[in-house]
Order: sequence, then structure tokens, then C-alpha cells
Amino acid sequence: MAGDINPRTLQRRVVALRQWHTSQGFNDPTGHPLVKKTLTGIARQHGIPKVKAPALTLDAILHINHVLLEKSTCRNTRDRALVLIGFFGAFRRSELVAMQIQDITFHKAGVEILVPRSKTDQSGEGRTCAIPRGEGALCPVDALQDWLAYLGESGPVFRRITKTDEVLDAGFTGQQVSLIIKRLANMAALENANAYSGHSLRSGFATQARRQGADLVSIMRQGRWQSERTVMGYIEAGDAFQENAAGVVLNATGD
Repeated sequence: MAGDINPRTLQRRVVALRQWHTSQGFNDPTGHPLVKKTLTGIARQHGIPKVKAPALTLDAILHINHVLLEKSTCRNTRDRALVLIGFFGAFRRSELVAMQIQDITFHKAGVEILVPRSKTDQSGEGRTCAIPRGEGALCPVDALQDWLAYLGESGPVFRRITKTDEVLDAGFTGQQVSLIIKRLANMAALENANAYSGHSLRSGFATQARRQGADLVSIMRQGRWQSERTVMGYIEAGDAFQENAAGVVLNATGD
């Protein structure tokens, strides 16, 4: 299947086979040197660069927020809460769609949101994400409270809305989060709007927080990251032109 699927997908399937054999008490066939050598060859022959969605930085968030505030509708209220909570909480798409009203606690200083299970918390111990209040129209806590006014006391936070602005009980999928972000990026006339995805909120937060002086530990805590390498990958991709050695040389020429 090397010519049909991404080598990274193939590697994940091999991992699944390894875990199955191990759980059944069988010898792990994927550890054979021939398998490892074959996978290395496939990666060299068929490997393609990993495509990353661009980061939604604060400037882009401001543009989207401004557009959504132009018209007070149920859908715009939901989308504004989704964007601001998703960005300042550095939430994964899966965490946003799994967010429950009963897991939210408001405080004078901000809001705490329980993340019962995530990619890095497979045992379901749960972690809390704290988002402070902000000033002005960009406050994520106010945006969330505005949206919750449309809902009851339990159930999913982010839900589907009909064309007639009726809020349904059902939540939506991670793919729908990405579609909403693309739509909002187009509404705000962002460059390369269709390239954005739900993950752009999370990577955008890491990039923006680093630019504004937040230390790596606090960034990782807010986004519930466990790998420094992953976070730095987002930051470096987002700052490709911000901290660029060639730019330093060009600016020094003054010509």
C-alpha cells in the first residue's frame, strides 16, 4: 500500500498491529529488522512533506471577531465563542466538540473548563484549562457567557444551528470545526483563507503567546502539551518571517 497511502498513515497502522499482537500475548512481528528496513525505504521513496494549517494569530482573531460583532445573530454568537475560547484555551478540535456545559465554572477572574479526556490524557484523569477575563470585545469569557445564554444547563457547549437560527441539542464534529474556521477566515478576508483549519486556533495561540513573551512552560500548561518539540514546531512555523536570520541581514544593509 506504499503507493496508495501516506507513509505516516502506514506507520500508524503498523503501530496498531504491534499493540494488538502485544495485547493478545503474541510475539510482535513489526519489530523484525526487515519490517523496519522496509518502512524506512517506503518513507524515503514515497514520503511527502507534512502539510500544516497556518496559525491564526491575534491579528487574524481580531479581524474575525470584528466581523462577527457586526451582526448580532445566534450563529455569530456561537462562532465568536468558539473562536475566542478555542484560541485562548489552545483547545484541540476534539476537546472543543467534547466540551460540556456542566464542566464549566465561572469565577470573577475568568473561567475554568474541565477537559475530561484528551489526546495526551488517554486515561481520562482530566485537566482544567483556566482562561482569564480580558478587556473589551476580545474577552473570551464574555463571549462564552453570551453563547451559553442560548443553551440549557447541560449538554455539549458547541452545537449545530439550523438555517432558521434554531439551536439543536446535538453537537458537531471536529471536521465541522475546521469548516467553520474556513468560513470565518473567508468572511474576514484573510489571506489563504481556505488553508486554515480547527488546528489553526491551537497553533496560533502558541505562536502568539511566544511572540508576546510567554515562557514555554506556561504555553505548554495552557495547551496541555507534553512535548516541547511539538510546541516549538508550531512556534517556528508561525515565526518563519519574524525571527529570520536572513531578515536580520537584509535590515542591516539599509538598502
